[in-house]
Amino acid sequence: MVEEAVLTVALPGFPKPKSGKVREIYDLGDRLLIVATDRVSAFDSIMPNGIPDKGKILTQISLFWFDFTKNIIENHLLTADVSRYPENLKKQGALLEKRSMIGKKAKVIPVECVVRGYLSGSGWSEYQKTGSICGVKLPSGLKESDKLPAPIFTPTTKAESGHDLPITEREVVDLVGADTAKFVKEKTIAIYKAAADYADKKGIIIADTKFEFGFYDNHIILIDEILTPDSSRFWPKDTYKPGGAQFSFDKQFVRDYLVSIKWDKEPPAPKLPEEVVKKTRDKYMEAFRRLTGKDVL
Repeated sequence: MVEEAVLTVALPGFPKPKSGKVREIYDLGDRLLIVATDRVSAFDSIMPNGIPDKGKILTQISLFWFDFTKNIIENHLLTADVSRYPENLKKQGALLEKRSMIGKKAKVIPVECVVRGYLSGSGWSEYQKTGSICGVKLPSGLKESDKLPAPIFTPTTKAESGHDLPITEREVVDLVGADTAKFVKEKTIAIYKAAADYADKKGIIIADTKFEFGFYDNHIILIDEILTPDSSRFWPKDTYKPGGAQFSFDKQFVRDYLVSIKWDKEPPAPKLPEEVVKKTRDKYMEAFRRLTGKDVL
């Protein structure tokens, strides 16, 4: 049964959470409670209505990948089992079930670690102008959505609001130091390669994705979400055809609708029609099914 979209998560007795476009993050002292709502954003604006179960889908996909990649790098996950939450959270179990996790509190490294295996989105735009992405020179003559000769690391700033901005590897070194920059690049590429190989067998191309890292007990761990339709471009393998934009397992229906009604991308955002909401949910669920092998949340 599809429930109503959960747009806010209020936990009585807890301090006001730090809110992102999708997540509410509660500080539990030495740990964090991360709750994924059903909010959906496009063009840097949050839509007034959400996608039912989206937060659960994102959380369950992240949990799958955290387990899949745990031999590559330690991650922040402590538990997503509500029965193991502190007593004062268990009473909110119905709300938190499947859309939340408790994680280690890490010091965030201020870089979005983007990795691209295919030429798309802002990378395609930059390549057309310069033949490079974030200072990485690419072969000439590539088409939109072409597979790259090898995955490339194309980091961005981690903006508190507005757009993240592309930066070069040299700028990453200047921001966080040479050792940290080298480590996050190597882990970003390693996680992507392992995940892309797995997803390929499930009929999904991971065109690009982004990771976040943080320091915990003097070492670097993987934090936030990982390899979800919100942080990645997932393309169906059976419809992939280079030379243009690709069909995708994400909120593309939302973007396409907003473009079709010629929204000026200025707040307030328009309400999404029921058909757009349903199609977007269906695509998120399809990605979940293919990747995890599960039919229900």
